[in-house]
Amino acid sequence: MTQPAQGVQTVTRALELLDRIADHGEPVTVSSLATESGLPLPTAHRLLKTLVALGYVRQLPSRRYSLGPRLIRLGEHAGRALGAAAHPFLTRLVDSTGETANLAMRESDMVVYVAQVPSRHAMRMFTEIGRRVLPHCTGVGKAMLSQLPDDEVKSLVQRTGMPALTDRTITDLGALLADLELIRARGWAEDNGEQEIGVRCLAVPVLGTGIAAALSVSGPEARITPEAGRRIGPALIEIAAEFAESVNTIEA
Repeated sequence: MTQPAQGVQTVTRALELLDRIADHGEPVTVSSLATESGLPLPTAHRLLKTLVALGYVRQLPSRRYSLGPRLIRLGEHAGRALGAAAHPFLTRLVDSTGETANLAMRESDMVVYVAQVPSRHAMRMFTEIGRRVLPHCTGVGKAMLSQLPDDEVKSLVQRTGMPALTDRTITDLGALLADLELIRARGWAEDNGEQEIGVRCLAVPVLGTGIAAALSVSGPEARITPEAGRRIGPALIEIAAEFAESVNTIEA
C-alpha cells in the first residue's frame, strides 16, 4: 500500500523541480534546486537525471539545468486546448465591447497570446497567436503580475528588465508595484499605450483555476476611452469569472 503513495510523492517532487527551474528563468544548479525544494541532494539529482532522460529538462555543459524541449510540445497543446475553451467567452467580449478580445498565458517570465477573436471594426488590433511579450508593459502581463507577491514580481523583472517600448512604458519598479496594487483593488489592469502608441488594453486575471492566464480587450485609444474602460472593466471581470468556472468544470 505504500508504493502508490511513494509514486505520487515522486511525481510531486519532480513537478516541483520543474516549477523551480521555470521560476529561475535561467539555468540553475542542482544544489540550489535541492535547497529551495527541501530535497536531499541525491534525491534531487536522481529526479533531474530522469527528467533529462525524458527530455523535460536539459543539462548544460556548465552542469546547470534548464527546461527541456519536450515541455514546448506540452505547452503548445495546453495553450491550444485552453484557447479553444476560451473562444465563446472571447466572442462574447467582442459582442459586448466591439473590440478585439485576447487570451494570454504566462510562460516562465514571458507572456504568450494563445487565442484571439478580432473586432469587427475596420480599424482593429491584431496580435499574432504565439507572440511572446514582456509582462511589465502589457495589460495581460500586469493582470497576471498582480496575482504574485511583490517579492516574486521584483525577482521576475530583475531577470527580464523593464525596457521602454514607448514613452509611456513603466520602467521603474516602484511605479510598477504601485500600479499592481491599484489593479488588485480595482480588479482590472490597463495598458495605456505602454506597449504600442495609440493602443489601449484592459485585462483581468483568470482566477481560481491554477492557470496563470488573463483575458483582455484591446483597441485604439479613440474608442477605448477612460469612460469606456469603466464599462469594459466590469464586463471583463464577469466573463473571466464565467470562463474560470467553465475551465474548472471541464477539469472536474
